[in-house]
Amino acid sequence: MREVSATAVIPAPADELFGFIAEPTNLPAWQTGIVAAQRTTPDPVGVGSRATVVRELMGQRLSVELVLTGYEPGRRLVLESGASGIEVVATLELEPEEAAGAAAGTRLRFGMTIRAQNVFMTPVEGMVASAAEQDLANSLERLRAHFAD
Repeated sequence: MREVSATAVIPAPADELFGFIAEPTNLPAWQTGIVAAQRTTPDPVGVGSRATVVRELMGQRLSVELVLTGYEPGRRLVLESGASGIEVVATLELEPEEAAGAAAGTRLRFGMTIRAQNVFMTPVEGMVASAAEQDLANSLERLRAHFAD
């Protein structure tokens, strides 16, 4: 099992940021490597919601089902997926960030736990974690740019 994470301050209130990142169809707009996303369960979004995403990973396109397993509006979001023998749990934790008494944005910690689902995929686990580490930083930068406009 490998864990990677990145943190950034996003110039948006926690509730607004949470609403954006909790909607699976917004994933291609901010998460590096995701080229398409479609929600497969009806409104409202919450624990048990599902989406199918198309992800580019190490030169390949994979269709992956995401399941929302943690949902605390304005605070925490947990997504789980698995493909090709690798299981990923992504956790996004939001905390309001203030500067001199005025809202300055939201501190967002984006972490992933990457686990090989069988012994044959263990060598790949490290490669996926290395790619994910850079993707996390890039994804947070894309989010920052989205809300800075």
